[in-house]
Amino acid sequence: MTELEFQTKLAELDRLLNDPEVRMDPNRVWILLAEISAQELRQAGR
Repeated sequence: MTELEFQTKLAELDRLLNDPEVRMDPNRVWILLAEISAQELRQAGR
């Protein structure tokens, strides 16, 4: 995952959790959290 993709996923997660105009999609939140966590683990393992 590129840095731009990572930042885009973080921004989407932020919108899902904090924007009252955006409908909550719990499944998408968990998917984003899993992808972000996996990327963080890969970066930490370098």
